[in-house]
Amino acid sequence: MAFWFLLLLGIITYLMVQRSAAQITKTPVWLLWLILMAPASLWTAWTAVNGQNTRPPQALMIGPLIICPILYWVLFQMGRRPELKGTQTEPTTPESQSAINSTAEPLPVRPIEPSEETQLRNCFPWSIYYLQNIEYRPQAVICRGQLRSDATKAYQEIKENIEEQFGDRFLIMFQEGLNGKPFFVLVPNTQLAKHQYGNSEKLTRPVFALGLLFATLLTTTLIGVQVAGVDAKQIQANFGLFWQGLPYALALMTILGLHEFGHYLAAKRYKIRVTLPYFIPIPFFLGTFGAFIQMRSPVPNRKALFDVSIAGPIAGLIATFPLLFWGLTQSKIVPLTEQAGLLSSDSLTILNPKYSILLTLISKIFWGSQLTAKSAIELHPVAFAGLLGLVITALNLMPVGQLDGGRIIHAMFGQRNAIIIGQIARLLLLLLSLVQPGFFLWAVILLFIPLMDEPALNDVTEIDNKRDFLGIAAMAFLVLIVLPFPKVFAGFLGM
Repeated sequence: MAFWFLLLLGIITYLMVQRSAAQITKTPVWLLWLILMAPASLWTAWTAVNGQNTRPPQALMIGPLIICPILYWVLFQMGRRPELKGTQTEPTTPESQSAINSTAEPLPVRPIEPSEETQLRNCFPWSIYYLQNIEYRPQAVICRGQLRSDATKAYQEIKENIEEQFGDRFLIMFQEGLNGKPFFVLVPNTQLAKHQYGNSEKLTRPVFALGLLFATLLTTTLIGVQVAGVDAKQIQANFGLFWQGLPYALALMTILGLHEFGHYLAAKRYKIRVTLPYFIPIPFFLGTFGAFIQMRSPVPNRKALFDVSIAGPIAGLIATFPLLFWGLTQSKIVPLTEQAGLLSSDSLTILNPKYSILLTLISKIFWGSQLTAKSAIELHPVAFAGLLGLVITALNLMPVGQLDGGRIIHAMFGQRNAIIIGQIARLLLLLLSLVQPGFFLWAVILLFIPLMDEPALNDVTEIDNKRDFLGIAAMAFLVLIVLPFPKVFAGFLGM
């Protein structure tokens, strides 16, 4: 079984590296692949020699997870391709179109004529941004040069100059190239053209949103019935038992709903056009694939990107912790079995808290000496919903692409660094699924999420230290949820 899992992991990893790294770095794909596969290969080799009942030493478990990502990053950077002039397509340029509205039909916008190029060049004071080259693309005008002042000041002054010369014809974007040099992109403002025809576009569809809300309430209640230990035959005999699924359904939907409303309110604060939250009902698994909102206008800067992204997890956790704490008071201690784990497919509601550092600490606070090394927790449906709230928050905080964590890392370190971090993060989750099988499905899903998210209009100006600290705290929270409690410290807690 371990061999076939390693083979599948190897194939997925190779395809992932080939797709995301081959065009950016000259370092051979096979070498990067070998480095990423080293931890899993070492662990599998240890198991083959010593047997499944003998756990690898702590150094062998943790060492490769530290050394291999660092080595991967060094080799990736050493082979980074120099920026090609004239013909290179920036990785963020195509995204700038979708940042406006990729689904909207482009309306006729008069391009810059040769006689207007002088006007455009005059918009770039040499003491602010020394313009060296203008590239004309089908979807944008790219202006490259040298930044000679503060990024915020440069963007604001040049934006005002362009708007004075060309009115509302363009959205002005400020992005960072692969070589680290910032450049300006002028994108035809088709979004403005839509507004000029009035607000005929329905930004939100409340009837549709309510329909999805009630459908998700039904599907999560169906799953909640199973979580409560009621089978179909019992419901047929007594339909009143169906309502025992409501505590799970209401708790989970409250967590998901507040998460999305956190994003919604933060987006409104920055005057970003955004839809209402839409739930995704499914009649199996957890009863829902979560909820989402859609932003229909660009994010103004990395500060706004950070605030909108982190508002969801914070709002969701405000609902998660009270529900989890109350649910734990209704749960009970049971003997530990081999099936107990974290989201174990064999027994979802039987939790071995040692599979998560945070859950170990929370459980020990609640149960004290009653929770031993041979104990597990049979979760009340509300506690199970709270557990899912923590896991869903952690997965949303994964620093990959358009997930909340990916956007937070983007806002903190810039888009090009966020791509590298995202590549490493989703590989680490795959490796973690060797220890935490419950994360394997999520790890596979992450492989299909693009590493690049949409840039902000001003994607160069960095965020402040307070937001950096909050972002680091969010990543630390992610680690506390997904990593198992170290055996070295388990004895101190009597576990």
